[in-house]
Amino acid sequence: MKTKKHRFGLIGKNISYSFSRGYFTKKFQNLELQDHSYENFDLQSIEKFDGLLEANPDVKGLNVTIPYKQEILPYLNKIDDTALQIGAVNTIKIEDNNLIGYNTDVIGFQKTLEPHLKSHHSRALILGTGGASKAIAHVFKTMGIEHRFVSRNPDEGQLNYIDLSEKILQEHTVVVNCTPLGTHPDIERLPDIPYDFLGTRHLIFDLIYNPAKTSFLKAGEERGASIVNGQKMLEIQAEASWEIWNLPVRQAGS
Repeated sequence: MKTKKHRFGLIGKNISYSFSRGYFTKKFQNLELQDHSYENFDLQSIEKFDGLLEANPDVKGLNVTIPYKQEILPYLNKIDDTALQIGAVNTIKIEDNNLIGYNTDVIGFQKTLEPHLKSHHSRALILGTGGASKAIAHVFKTMGIEHRFVSRNPDEGQLNYIDLSEKILQEHTVVVNCTPLGTHPDIERLPDIPYDFLGTRHLIFDLIYNPAKTSFLKAGEERGASIVNGQKMLEIQAEASWEIWNLPVRQAGS
């Protein structure tokens, strides 16, 4: 099979379910970009990344997903200011053998979240502490929304799941799932929070898009909470990645 002239792709681990490949393949078809392709590059360890680039020197841009959004940083020549502040990269532009890292999760999450926010949504809980959670925290910080991380192995200042009392859930009316719990095929799984303390004032956001309504979202909806899944966020961040890949290098971030 002849290699496409303009190659893009996704790096991650166990990513056969990937949203990005289907999205960009359809996009290229709609735009009649017959010389463009988007591929999955499944890496069982981040150490395989150098070999990937050596074997595919014509790749022009990459998205990065779980679990490599933080581990990819040492492999980059330059990191955009926002991505550097967050400490996580989900988009890489490759030009003249330079790898420039960006974070488009930020714009994806903020633009998806904003239409659903109400005045009482002033405090948030972020479930999980991986690369995506760092982008979510950055958005909350810029929007003036107080937030706390929840982890099975919390660092100083973070909460453990067993710490989630009725008082904490009442005070934090936005809850964002940044863990992979509930994604296909393990759709019955969900974060271990006290769902009975959720109510009509809560906004429940799941970064997962497959299934469209996760067990986490169902549990919130059953208690009257507003719910949002990750589909729109992924579409927005994908379009932001496309813009970055098409930027002249002189406009790239510092």
